[in-house]
Amino acid sequence: MGEQELGFATRAIHAGDEVNPTRAAVTPIFQSATYTFRTAAEGAAMFAGAEPGHVYARWGNPNVAELEAKVAALEGAEDAIAAASGMAAISTVLLALLRAGDHCIVDPACYSATVTLFRQELPRLGIAATFVDTGDLQAVAAAVRPTTRLIYTETPGNPTLKLVDLAALATFARERGITTVCDNTFATPYLQRPLALGIDVVVHSATKYLSGHGDVVAGVAAGPRELMARCRERVLRDYGGVLSPFAAFLVNRGIATLALRMERHCDNAERVAAFLARHPAVARVVYPGLPDHPRHAVARRQMRRFGGMISFEVHGGVTAGAAVMDAVRLCTLAVSLGDVRTLISHPASMTHSTVTRAAREAAGISDGLIRLSVGLEDPDDIIADLDRALTAAQAAVGADSE
Repeated sequence: MGEQELGFATRAIHAGDEVNPTRAAVTPIFQSATYTFRTAAEGAAMFAGAEPGHVYARWGNPNVAELEAKVAALEGAEDAIAAASGMAAISTVLLALLRAGDHCIVDPACYSATVTLFRQELPRLGIAATFVDTGDLQAVAAAVRPTTRLIYTETPGNPTLKLVDLAALATFARERGITTVCDNTFATPYLQRPLALGIDVVVHSATKYLSGHGDVVAGVAAGPRELMARCRERVLRDYGGVLSPFAAFLVNRGIATLALRMERHCDNAERVAAFLARHPAVARVVYPGLPDHPRHAVARRQMRRFGGMISFEVHGGVTAGAAVMDAVRLCTLAVSLGDVRTLISHPASMTHSTVTRAAREAAGISDGLIRLSVGLEDPDDIIADLDRALTAAQAAVGADSE
C-alpha cells in the first residue's frame, strides 16, 4: 500500500519512519552540530550530494528530515522543508521564488507579520506588493501586472476568519502563470489541503496546531521538489533559519496526535460558537461553521470541518472587550493559537499592534475584535468561563455609562 493510500492518522504517525537510522521505535533527538565520515572520499561524496547522509546540522538533521517527510505526506506534496519559525518558513519560500522587480498580490487578512514582511521588508529588496481580497477574483485581476509572480493568501484568515476559494484562486493564477502560496496554519492539513485544490505551495506556523502544545516555535513549507530543494540548498543553508533537532522532535510528537486533537478542537469550537451567537452581550460572531459566515459555502466545499478558531465582538466595544479578557479565569490571556489550552487575545493591541489602524480596518480587524483559540478542555467549562466573563463585561459597560 502506497503512503498516500494510508489514512491521515496513519500517515501522521508513520510518515518519516524510514528516516530513523536507529532501531528505536521513536526517533532519538540527534543533538549534534556535525557528523563524522568513515573516509575523506565519503565526506567529499556526501558534500557533493553523490551519497546520502548528513554532514552538518545547518544542512540537515534526522529529526528535521522526519518532520519534513511527515509534512509532505500530510499535505500531499513532493517535498517539504522545516525552518526555525513560521515566518522563517514563509521568508524562505519568498526568497526562493522572488527577485528584484517582481510584484506580488497579497491578501491583507493574512497574519500581521506576513503583511509587514510584504509591506516593509520585501520592498527593500525591490519586490512590490498590492493588497487585495484574494477571495474577490475581480479585484485580483485588476491588481495583476506584467511583473506579477506570486499570489499569497491565508484561509481561514488571521484573525478575521475570512475564507478564500482556493480552487478558484488556483485556477485563476495557473491560467496566468502566477505561483500561489497559501498559509494553512489555521486549518492544518487535517481540515484542508490547499495543494489538492491546485495551490502551488503551502506554509505553516508549526508552532500552532501541528505541534499543538504551546512549547515550541517552528515553521514548515511544502510544495514541488525542485522548489523545496532551492529553499533548502540556497536559502536555509545561506540565511541559516534552520530548525533545531529538539524543536523538530517536539513537532513530530505533536503531529502524531493531530487528527485526534483537531476533532476535539472542532467539537469544542462548534459548541462555543453556538453559545456566543446566542449570548446577549455578543454583537457578532465569526466562525466558518456558522451558516451566517459570508463564505460558509466555501468552508463546506474545501474544509473537512470548520476549525478551532473563533472571532467575536461584544457590545460596548474596546472597553467591554478588555473587560471580557480581564474576567476570564479558565481561558488563558495570551497570543498564539492551536494550544491544548483555550487562548483569548485582542488582535488590535496584541498580534496586529504593528499594523496601522487603517490597514487593520481594511483587513476587517476592528478595535473591538476578540480572537479565541478554543482548546481541548471540557466544553462546558470553557462556556461557563466565557459566560461569567461576558456577564462581567456587561456590568463594566453599564457602570461606565452611569
